[in-house]
This record gives sequence, structure tokens and C-alpha cells, in this order.
Amino acid sequence: MRSFRARLLALCHDTLVLFRKDGSPMLYRVLADIVVVTHLLWILFLIAGPYWGRKNRTVMVVHGAGLAFAVVSQIFGWYCPLTHLEIRLAAKHNPALAYPGSFLAHYAEKLVYINVAPAIIFVFTLVLVGITVLIYRRAFKMTEHIDR
Repeated sequence: MRSFRARLLALCHDTLVLFRKDGSPMLYRVLADIVVVTHLLWILFLIAGPYWGRKNRTVMVVHGAGLAFAVVSQIFGWYCPLTHLEIRLAAKHNPALAYPGSFLAHYAEKLVYINVAPAIIFVFTLVLVGITVLIYRRAFKMTEHIDR
């Protein structure tokens, strides 16, 4: 049985190899994994963004725009552009020939593409928007109070 270190090194080597021995391109799979991790980070930013945004106006604007896009895309049934990009990159990679994906991307995919009804996700998004509005209102009141 190989040690944990040997398996980790083999995983890292397989991730960094751009072409498998059978000639299939790994670059698209690696890029798709990066997009999935980026997508997860974006979702985490939308959830936790108010705490950072209450002290930084630029973050507040980006966070608010991201939440607005999330609500609009759910109302109209649009998919996130990151989802489209990941699907396109994964399609360019031939999954039948090679690598199933990285450890991190595997679990990130399970979090990003959670198997929950769209209505529940929409309700969660609206709750998140409500909490965000309360946090930002409180931040504005505190800055108005300090400015006086």
C-alpha cells in the first residue's frame, strides 16, 4: 500500500500533466476544476460578503450586484455564466479517456451543484438578500452616526 505522501504526489503530478499518455488534453479538465472552485468561492462571497462589504464600499457594490444578478437569474431561469464555462471546458476534455477530476473540485462540485429544488434556492437567496440589506442598513446608520 502506498503512503499518503506518495498518493498525494501522484495526484499532484496527474493534475499538472497537461496531456495524458493516451494523448487526451488535461488542460481543459484542470481549467474546468478551477472554474468549479471559483464558482464555490463566488457563492461563499455572496453568502459572507455583507460582513466584508459593510466596511468597504467597492465590495458592497460588487456584492450587491452579484446578489441582484443571482435573484434575476433565478427569476428568469438562467444558469450562471460560470456553469456554462465549466460545461464547455469539461466537454472539450474527454472524460471517458482520462482523469476523473481533482479532490478539491469533486467536493466543490457537490457544494456548487447541490441537489435542492430551485424554489428552495430562490427562498434562500431572498433570505440572504434580506439579511444583507439589514447588515448594510446598520452599517450606513453607524457611519451616519459617526459623521455627525
